[in-house]
Amino acid sequence: MTVHIQFFSYFKELTDCATVTEDLPDASSIADLRQKLFTRFPKLAEMNRAMLIAVGVEYQTEDYILRDGDEVSFFPPVQGG
Repeated sequence: MTVHIQFFSYFKELTDCATVTEDLPDASSIADLRQKLFTRFPKLAEMNRAMLIAVGVEYQTEDYILRDGDEVSFFPPVQGG
């Protein structure tokens, strides 16, 4: 399956991009996606404990099972205006 990822605020700087896509095995969780992204973007891994994740418009936990075509957003916990 393919998921679409958006990075917000300074996560864009840590990854040097605003959006990416990732291919994952079916029934992958957010935790699986995070590990793949941490390998691809090691600087992002430093923010492991300070990260909010939404699928669509709802925040989700690590055990949430992703579906093909999901849009996953990564936010730092505090954003400036």
